[in-house]
Amino acid sequence: MTRQELGIGTDLLRVEDVKVSFPLATGQVDALKGVDLRVLPGKITALVGESGSGKSVLGQTIMGLQPSFARVSGKVLLADAAAPGGQRELLGLPRDGRLIRSVRGAKIGMIFQEPMTSFSALHTIGNQISEALRIHEPVSAKEQRERSEEMLSLVGFTKPGRVFDMYPFELSGGMRQRAMIAMALICSPQLLIADEPTTALDVTIQAQILTLLRDLQQRLGMAILLITHDLGVVANVTDEVVVLYQGRIMESGPVEDIFRRPQHPYLKGLMAAIPHFGMKQGERLRPLRDIQIDRDKLISAIGAAKPVAQAAAPQVLLSVRNLSKTYQTRDQAWDIRKSAKPAPAVDGVSFDIKRGECLGLVGESGCGKTTVSKILMRAVTPDAGSVSYDDGSGPVDVLNAKGDDLQRLRTQIQMVFQDPVSSLSPRMTVGNILSEPLDIHRRGTSAQRRETVEALLGAIGLGQSARHRYPHSFSGGQRQRVGIARALALAPGLIVCDEPVSALDVSVQAQILNLLKDLQKDLGLTYLFISHNLAVVDYMADRVAVMWAGRIVEIAARETIMNAPVHPYTKALLAAVPYPDLDRRLDFATFNGNTALTSANWAQAFRASADNADDLAPLDLGDGHFVLARKSADVGELKA
Repeated sequence: MTRQELGIGTDLLRVEDVKVSFPLATGQVDALKGVDLRVLPGKITALVGESGSGKSVLGQTIMGLQPSFARVSGKVLLADAAAPGGQRELLGLPRDGRLIRSVRGAKIGMIFQEPMTSFSALHTIGNQISEALRIHEPVSAKEQRERSEEMLSLVGFTKPGRVFDMYPFELSGGMRQRAMIAMALICSPQLLIADEPTTALDVTIQAQILTLLRDLQQRLGMAILLITHDLGVVANVTDEVVVLYQGRIMESGPVEDIFRRPQHPYLKGLMAAIPHFGMKQGERLRPLRDIQIDRDKLISAIGAAKPVAQAAAPQVLLSVRNLSKTYQTRDQAWDIRKSAKPAPAVDGVSFDIKRGECLGLVGESGCGKTTVSKILMRAVTPDAGSVSYDDGSGPVDVLNAKGDDLQRLRTQIQMVFQDPVSSLSPRMTVGNILSEPLDIHRRGTSAQRRETVEALLGAIGLGQSARHRYPHSFSGGQRQRVGIARALALAPGLIVCDEPVSALDVSVQAQILNLLKDLQKDLGLTYLFISHNLAVVDYMADRVAVMWAGRIVEIAARETIMNAPVHPYTKALLAAVPYPDLDRRLDFATFNGNTALTSANWAQAFRASADNADDLAPLDLGDGHFVLARKSADVGELKA
């Protein structure tokens, strides 16, 4: 890209020939290989690419947050009227001190990819958001709280005062991401670097956040560098697109040209790898690179148990009945009068998972999806309810299992966690992480365990050299793949997948989804697939359960949910999906309100009566289609 094309003198941010390399014991890694891009004032520029392509490294380098041992060259110029020539060169600033702090937070804000590791666990959300105000603006403690609560309200919290006093671990993944966005925007920066800002968010909250970012950008004249792998988000909000691959820019230009007239084969491949609605039964995604695995070797290596004879195996593998779980906040625990009734995180949830199927569980952040998964894994004890698991060897009470039954359950039910950073030990190599389950359950000899680890690394598309590396040396998407491999190590009968591909770019996502489907067929696996990406759920699931405010509001076959939903919340979810299609843009005016309050606008048949909160019950609409509605509701009217 030439200097004329960069528009020198008119850009808010200009990156010129930036190179970043990391010296490692095994050799030098070139993360960026001469990157040029621009961000125009008041515009949104998307930086798109696969996991490990250098997107996050570029964002960190602009902020001066790259590791101290990184070798950096080139220029990063920020428009600044107070600087000589109207531009400030950022790479020449010291990594700490007054000069760089005058840029970070005040002029450039950043939303980080991993909200849990970006927050201090020892400080409240409000303390960390107001800290930016204390550093950059002389405001009183009262005004700090007022402005922080106002920003928390803007990003979708209905009770910002309560969230202000909470700690990060008390919020779900999506809620932490919203708090991170509030912290980045609190000082109204000129430029916002958003590194995967909606990765952890469900589609309705994602639509709200995108609406918020667009509104703030227009109101403040703020520019945004949006780092993302979600081409649906790119198509709906950006003005310009830059496509990055292995540290080099493959293609860049206005969003209209990129989507309607893509030129580079890499960009065309990215678009073909995206799961979309209406895919035919058995149709596969087309990743840029297929994972080449010896399926027989993999199945043999992980020691898949012989399938139980169909005559002896019950159709239902996992049966969940009336699960309930309520958490008390600190204020409620100290409330002697008990004036505030705690809201249940899970409220009377019931469903079955049939052998060999994939049940998709979707809903907003904070609706209780992850709490349900933790109850199934015995990581959380419910207040009420029962869970029964039967792989053909006899039913086991999951919540009360002990001894040999518990040991068998530990091998039969595995989990892929939402946050790949906190779920992998930073003190263990990847090889040790993958062999740990085999060691604990005494599977095979040392040589057999090594063979299993090699097969698992091949199955997730990582080379054998990854065995000796630590999690911090991998990108977010690569760490998530390690988590998936660990869950497969013991050849379980049921895998609980809590947002298993949320951290993956579209190409690697396509690889992993194809792999999960292949393993489901070859190993007879059963999945509970929790996700906020409805297109992914449409590709993976046989049946779909929709959850809102701790309750399942609709459950049916995938085709029914996607094509003929009945509950208004299900319809709202589908309407919020961002398509990678310029002709099917989101109606952002629809998402100005908070979806937690939209139940007030639902038809009366879907709302509990004021004098009877227990008036709602699952109504059978036929063919396994159930919807939460008033017991007195007419089934024919609901379908209409």
